[in-house]
Amino acid sequence: MAIENAKWYVLHTYSGYENMVKENLVLVFKKNDLLDKLVEITIPMEDVVEEKNGKTKIVQRRMMPSYVFIKMDYNNDMWHIITNTRGVTGFVGPLGRPLPLSEEEVKRMHLERPTLVVTDFEIGESVKIIDGLFEGFIGTIDSIDVPKEKCKVTVSMFGRLTPVELDLAQIERLESVTTEE
Repeated sequence: MAIENAKWYVLHTYSGYENMVKENLVLVFKKNDLLDKLVEITIPMEDVVEEKNGKTKIVQRRMMPSYVFIKMDYNNDMWHIITNTRGVTGFVGPLGRPLPLSEEEVKRMHLERPTLVVTDFEIGESVKIIDGLFEGFIGTIDSIDVPKEKCKVTVSMFGRLTPVELDLAQIERLESVTTEE
């Protein structure tokens, strides 16, 4: 659902209440017949490598504990409804008043994914990884999963070819590769 005037706002919550706040906000928007003003509620997560009992695994962790991001078409009547939602301590902004995030902040926090055209990439194409653990690596696309917006790219690491799974938003086409021999 795309709402023309919708902007991203940040809510401060009690620590550990982020998921409950997300659920409660959806209920509050439904109850007050405001779902047409709501676009998305998100809690930014990141993958972290954790070692426990000699075993390594990847777990998801909140990037910014105690904060929930909400994209909505805000008006002043909503302030009271949102700030009185259980678990919400207030908006992030001057004097607790909502201040929308700038476009630069939204991009930096990866709150929105760029829309990709299905034909943007092809299997066998060389690409540059522009985000994540493998940022700066050059690789070759092995497979593309369009519905999940994922791809497998083979990169050369420590002299070995290694397949890595990435979001399509994490790669970009190589404009021109020139090699001198």
